[in-house]
Amino acid sequence: MILKELRKIHVNEHGKEIDFDFLDLEEIHIDNKNHEMTNKLIYENAKEIFGIKEKTIFLGGDQSITFPLARAFLDYCENESKIPCLVVFDAHPDCNEKTDDFPTNEEWLRALIESGFPKENILIVGMRNSNKKENIFLKENKIKTMTMNSLTEDLHESCDSIMEFSEGKNLYVSIDIDVIDPSFAPSTEKKETGGLSGREFLYLMNRINKIKNLRAVDITEINEKYDKEELKTIKLGAKIVAEMI
Repeated sequence: MILKELRKIHVNEHGKEIDFDFLDLEEIHIDNKNHEMTNKLIYENAKEIFGIKEKTIFLGGDQSITFPLARAFLDYCENESKIPCLVVFDAHPDCNEKTDDFPTNEEWLRALIESGFPKENILIVGMRNSNKKENIFLKENKIKTMTMNSLTEDLHESCDSIMEFSEGKNLYVSIDIDVIDPSFAPSTEKKETGGLSGREFLYLMNRINKIKNLRAVDITEINEKYDKEELKTIKLGAKIVAEMI
């Protein structure tokens, strides 16, 4: 659905023409009933892509896909002697304890940290709801966070801080659409009020897209079955993709 809406966007806000038919699109065919095979396929395809593409945008799916994607990014960076950096835009930290062999969308970041992603190179932006165990985990591992209050107090300065955080590193940006307020992006399962406006988020993405070492972006948790308002969330998702191209 996001790609369908993307077809309708012919020029992004930088004036760059978007010819949908010339976009380098690839679909990873997965079996949601086989988590092991799904994670393996995502990991292997992503690692290959990182080796040949300057920048890639991945579309989910729930955010559990970020675990194999970011794990592949970590391994690619280590093989190439590069420093990986992860900036997560999310209303939640997704740091619950893993309950199965493969982490869910509520567990993926903790699993990624425990699998070896350098914790000092992780920044969570826009978090506004977390449980006690997650807070303890974040504190013990000294994971950097940028709250909504600090983010919106000075959006320009906050964006400067994010860009400084990624300087000298290869950057992966993971976007859970619930970082945006549900009045602008209602089509997601775990809505959290008090988020960014669509305009504020597009400003952040326009700035971040100027980072030369931006290597990957994923956009997740857009669920069309919740979209009752003229595809508002899906259209915003397509707009985000257009600005990141």
